[in-house]
Amino acid sequence: MATPASAGEEDAFSRYRSPLVSRYASPEMAFNFSERKKFGTWRRLWLYLAQAEKSLGLSITDEQIQEMEANLDNIDFKMAAEEEKRLRHDVMAHVHTFAHCCPKAAGIIHLGATSCYVGDNTDLIVLRDGLDLLLPKLARVINRLADFAEKYANLPTLGFTHYQPAQLTTVGKRCALWIQDLCIDLHNLERARDELRFRGVKGTTGTQASFLQLFEGDHDKVEELDRLVTAMAGFKRAYIVTGQTYSRKVDIEVLSVLASLGASVHKICTDIRLLANLKEIEEPFEKEQIGSSAMPYKRNPMRSERCCSLARHLMTLILDPLQTASVQWFERTLDDSANRRVSLAEAFLTADIILSTLQNISEGLVVYPKVIARRIQQELPFMSTENIIMAMVKAGGNRQDCHEKIRVLSQQAAAVVKQEGGDNDLIARIHADPYFSPIHDQLEILLEPKSFTGRASQQVTRFLKEEVYPVLTPYQSKMGVKMELTL
Repeated sequence: MATPASAGEEDAFSRYRSPLVSRYASPEMAFNFSERKKFGTWRRLWLYLAQAEKSLGLSITDEQIQEMEANLDNIDFKMAAEEEKRLRHDVMAHVHTFAHCCPKAAGIIHLGATSCYVGDNTDLIVLRDGLDLLLPKLARVINRLADFAEKYANLPTLGFTHYQPAQLTTVGKRCALWIQDLCIDLHNLERARDELRFRGVKGTTGTQASFLQLFEGDHDKVEELDRLVTAMAGFKRAYIVTGQTYSRKVDIEVLSVLASLGASVHKICTDIRLLANLKEIEEPFEKEQIGSSAMPYKRNPMRSERCCSLARHLMTLILDPLQTASVQWFERTLDDSANRRVSLAEAFLTADIILSTLQNISEGLVVYPKVIARRIQQELPFMSTENIIMAMVKAGGNRQDCHEKIRVLSQQAAAVVKQEGGDNDLIARIHADPYFSPIHDQLEILLEPKSFTGRASQQVTRFLKEEVYPVLTPYQSKMGVKMELTL
């Protein structure tokens, strides 16, 4: 049995690592939730606060500001860990660590602020930056699927309701349904991003009392301080009222959008998995990829399965902020902290992974038109019966007599399919029945699959032109990135 490595032998393989980071997530999203990004942002927030306080008349020198600027990324993580172990307070541990390399500025770091000044404002910056990473990735997926929908807009395929054969549609129209869901997600992600505000400079319970004291009762200067720091952090607006934290309802809004994206991706990839079973459409399959360790012939839809697996996790994460928001007593309780460290990061990392994987799938979807055509031919005779009845009536036949004839022949053909395992021979039976001789020469036209797809191809064309391509315009400069998966 394997045993834990000793302290001197410990390496990356001797401790648990979240597969979200070690196996799947993009480097940019992993960095967004890294300690370097987090604590580097804390230092920048302390710098913004000092700069704004100085500009409004507090006794802070240029030398102190320059010292802070020179040490924004000079983080001694070992010292910070030791300080936190001693103080049992992460923010004060980093105040001391920053002060150690900025001795001249030590006295004005974190001046007037509470822990949530750096903690919550950093979270909002990370959420904003995370959405900025996801938006172009989602746009690329929509773009790739739009190309696919346009290419196959006219290819008839069997539709399914209740996973039973239904009226024909087209491969492109089915893809358009996927795209429509993702466009809703794109809109919701953009809305969530645009509606994010900064917590700003609010003090211990949100009243700004400490800052009002610093500025000797000058309300205008306190409001200007809030405005200046908000702008420095890249936000257009700050929440006017907060408790110690920004409302945890904000986390619900963001994660609900990500959970909804998870639902869309799960539906799309489930469809692809079902189509792979039918051998009509397959996801990319690498030349040396192995589908099964025991069955060498298998071509499992492992990318789609991965998306479904992770999408389920993403959808469940919305429960965390819902429960957290519901139990925040009065101005704040600390039972939100540990939960949010996990749930916020995992939601964005998971969304990042499923979008990267879905882009890879959508760039390499393989369609098998002959398999699709064969399945249509197995079901089309039954679907064509109404058209055959109409043709017979036009040729002088009686609608009720024709309906009964076709009912009997259809039952006979169904018995061949279900009881004997044979092919659907309804059309051969109609050809053999002299009753239908007036329309025998029309049967080939009546059975043309494209005559059963209605306006599917026209709907795809209009949908892409009016509702898809316009929303992709802001992301055009980022469309060229092709997605290669290492796992």
